[in-house]
Amino acid sequence: MKDMTNLFETWSLDREIVLVKLLDHPREKVFAAWMDPAALAEWYGPAGLRIESHEADIREGGLWRFDMVGMFEGREQRFPNLMRFLEIVPNERIVMDYGMPADDDPERFRMTVTFDEQSDGKTVLTLRQLHPSAQRRREVIGFGAVEYGLQTLDGLAAWLDR
Repeated sequence: MKDMTNLFETWSLDREIVLVKLLDHPREKVFAAWMDPAALAEWYGPAGLRIESHEADIREGGLWRFDMVGMFEGREQRFPNLMRFLEIVPNERIVMDYGMPADDDPERFRMTVTFDEQSDGKTVLTLRQLHPSAQRRREVIGFGAVEYGLQTLDGLAAWLDR
């Protein structure tokens, strides 16, 4: 696997996408939705796509390998994904590398999710993506990453509300 350490040493705003969602649930419950592989597969991903998990070892050093699956132009398409969990601080933070399953994926990005408990029992979830270049950030924004990310967070909110 390509060493990504230097790529992420500095956090550059021209490479960053930040999504924020206020959730009407305590952070322990919100965090638990990220730690449970079955739950994650139910709510994760953009609207209209389903998740098929192939491997789910959600712990520091573990990984989640899955496909996002949907119908496009009358046929099923699969989008392979891999999250490698780098740091998990219970109820506070999850840090992962996210990209394609290939070890040398040049488009892999760092994703950090934080869980900030509010005094009213709600949680502010912040999802930060740090892309390998400003150009790659522009590309993913162009194909809808912000909208898809917000749909994913809406899916989490709906799952938690059930």
